[in-house]
Amino acid sequence: MGDWFQHTIVATGRLPLFCYFVTLIVAFIATRINVRLIRAKIGWFRNVSVGEMHIHHVVFGVVLMLVGGVTGLIVPPASQAGHVMAACVFGVGSALVLDEFALILHLHDVYWEEEGRTSVDAVFIAVAVTGLLLIGLRPLTWDYGPPIVNPAALIVANLVLAVITLLKGKIWTGMAGLFLPPMLLVGAIRLARPGSPWAHWFFARRSPRKMARAVRREERWRRPVIRAKIAFQEFLSGRHDLPSTRRGRRHT
Repeated sequence: MGDWFQHTIVATGRLPLFCYFVTLIVAFIATRINVRLIRAKIGWFRNVSVGEMHIHHVVFGVVLMLVGGVTGLIVPPASQAGHVMAACVFGVGSALVLDEFALILHLHDVYWEEEGRTSVDAVFIAVAVTGLLLIGLRPLTWDYGPPIVNPAALIVANLVLAVITLLKGKIWTGMAGLFLPPMLLVGAIRLARPGSPWAHWFFARRSPRKMARAVRREERWRRPVIRAKIAFQEFLSGRHDLPSTRRGRRHT
């Protein structure tokens, strides 16, 4: 194990990335434990407030990301300890920010509402992407061996396929496909999810039969996977069971 770590992580210069990866996961789990204890009103765990103003932990996360990012820019290139420390601080800050990603997205406190699951999805995506980088994969694969086609054309083609895949509502396939391009080809060709922008643009009025197929496929294959994912997420992060306060709200 020690030889593998030395050869795969330290010798390849990925130690700061490894430290970021570990602190991101640990800080996210610690944050979720803390907020669940606060929600359950256990012991001395309480929200941080100044007067009547609640200070969300995304604020502390932004500060830590700035500190970690700037530290990583100013430490000498030869200072591995400095880069490791910066990566750890940045990892903790990233966990705090991503844990309230839904608040940033909706500009509204939806932490324990259904929309709050977006924060957990964001953390999972960040962990997955960092893990792929950690094992040596690189997005768009332009640097893997001698290029068969023009690298710029390959990058543009992969980005187009990634956009189509994401517009079809296949977030995980689109993100992973940046590192494994064959997944983008599959995601771009296959039927869009019924709630996706692609389905809204091309299925809703132009092809009701495709929309019906998409709905049937969603019910048969996608929903069980989503239920399993939500069960696992809520095992880690707590139940997002408050009624949504944004449904039916009209923008003015």
